[in-house]
Amino acid sequence: MAVLNSVGLLLLGIEYAVLLGIIGALLNVIPYLGGIIGVLLYMAIALVTKSPVYVIYVAVLYAIIQFIDNNFIVPRIVASKVQLNALISIIVVLIGSAVWGISGMFLSIPLTAIMKVIFDHIDPLKPWGFLLGNMVPTKSKLSFLKWKVSIKKKKSCE
Repeated sequence: MAVLNSVGLLLLGIEYAVLLGIIGALLNVIPYLGGIIGVLLYMAIALVTKSPVYVIYVAVLYAIIQFIDNNFIVPRIVASKVQLNALISIIVVLIGSAVWGISGMFLSIPLTAIMKVIFDHIDPLKPWGFLLGNMVPTKSKLSFLKWKVSIKKKKSCE
């Protein structure tokens, strides 16, 4: 995101493009609110340093960058690693913001991803893991524990 923001702002001739691109990428981590703050910051700098028409250019540029980010970058990088359902992600971000504010927005996705990994590796909780994500791992990294328990049960039965 920092590269896309910086290159786009450099092409428009906006001053401090690299710094603004990095700040915008960091703000983009905050769902919804960060993107709005980022584009308002870009627009304010464009309005102060360039003519007012550059505000529209910046808005169009940011819309294109967000389209690329939301439709190509995030699904391929983030979703492949976290494997959370998109609807669940939106719901937990809204719940996180309602409960803990901005810090809840930051923490909601990682906490949900941690819960999904735990649920996926405990057999009785696998349906909850499936609900949070799109797939359930076929083999658990903790499956060796199940094997040891079944051996102990067989020995105790004999």
